[in-house]
Amino acid sequence: MAAPARGTGTSEKVLRLLALHGYWQNEHSFRERTGALRKNLKNRAEIVMVSAPLCIPEPEGGGQREDPRGWWFSDPGKSGFNAMDETKSCAGLEESLDTVAKAFSELGPFDGILGYSQGAAFAAMLCALKQQGDPRFQFNFAILVAGFKSRAHEHAHFYKEPITVPSLHVFGDTDRVIPGDMSQDLAAHFIDPVLLTHPGGHYIPVCAAQKKVYFPFLDSFRK
Repeated sequence: MAAPARGTGTSEKVLRLLALHGYWQNEHSFRERTGALRKNLKNRAEIVMVSAPLCIPEPEGGGQREDPRGWWFSDPGKSGFNAMDETKSCAGLEESLDTVAKAFSELGPFDGILGYSQGAAFAAMLCALKQQGDPRFQFNFAILVAGFKSRAHEHAHFYKEPITVPSLHVFGDTDRVIPGDMSQDLAAHFIDPVLLTHPGGHYIPVCAAQKKVYFPFLDSFRK
């Protein structure tokens, strides 16, 4: 969990974003997958990565990726996760909250959070906690890419009240991992969410069309 150097050489504020990776990733693999995004935002935002605390066990037959992590398990018995699971219980969320609280304390302050897939769903929970007055999580906005609403019954309290944290929701028309309607369902819990769709699948898009939305959204917090 290492913080990159702060941006310098500009008179405008460089925002600091805490990045929350997707399931089966970690801070290092997520850094590799966000190279284009970090390059395009380098004059606007510094992105700090953090790994989730939950280690995903090796599947039967091997084929394990290097140190895969997750933010919570929807199937505690098997230490597994599926965004489609409707469960009465899950595991690991408190450990993840502690990990992110530590990141805010040791690596912060942060202007915003950037979440991808399960990390975006988790980031939405952080938005709810911030709104509820949790002092551990102080930030101004969230960018949620391929996010979704957790279907775990014990997470229902995160969605009881409309979330006022400014948010940008990014999702692909052909995403088969997290279909667009799941991301729209999450966005519906936010007040005045900014929606950005793209024709691709389950990834963070950084083409000219997306930059026309990313840049103004981030610039509104650099004043």
